[in-house]
Amino acid sequence: MNSIITGGYSSIEQAAGKLSNKKDTSQAAGSSGISFQDILKQKKNIAEAANEVSGGEGVKFSKHADMRLKQRDITLTDEQLSRLNEGTQKAGLKGIRESLVIMDDLAFIVNTKSKTVVTAMDQNNSEDNIFTNIDGAVII
Repeated sequence: MNSIITGGYSSIEQAAGKLSNKKDTSQAAGSSGISFQDILKQKKNIAEAANEVSGGEGVKFSKHADMRLKQRDITLTDEQLSRLNEGTQKAGLKGIRESLVIMDDLAFIVNTKSKTVVTAMDQNNSEDNIFTNIDGAVII
């Protein structure tokens, strides 16, 4: 009966030796071995998450643009992100380097080479409707 309770081990050292020789089964098959806390630490800011939603190949947002989106309480739908990506791609194909992309009542300055939104605004927040440092515009 004693060997049933102890699992047939006569000492703690023997049990520890047997257990350490077994493969680690705490990770599921195909798991990367990263803890949940590590994943949380790696989580990206809102702008990079938007890039993930758009397929990873779409636009990303600079820190400045991300800050402007938050300050101006601008949220983009998946459909709007898709249209912004489309406008950025069209601008790049036409050779535009710094593009003004106008969509709905929103305006974005996008560096087409890096596919990075430099700044964002809505019609209510653009005082003079003057945009500088662009070499083309796309209205979508």
